[in-house]
Amino acid sequence: MNYREHLSSSPQVMLGKPVIKNTRVTVELILERLGEGLTIEDILAATPNIRKEDIYACIAYSSDVISKETLLAS
Repeated sequence: MNYREHLSSSPQVMLGKPVIKNTRVTVELILERLGEGLTIEDILAATPNIRKEDIYACIAYSSDVISKETLLAS
């Protein structure tokens, strides 16, 4: 999935955090809700201006970011 088709980032919107395009719904919020145990259907019901593909884009984005991280030895 090309998450760039669904997400954007601008210093003028949510302090530059990545959001679902044309919304103020942050990737962070979507991931928090999924981590709390909400289903995709729960999130869609609570946020009718987004689509399932937008949620998948949030997951794909976070995977991409994490894959580029390196762990420091402790």
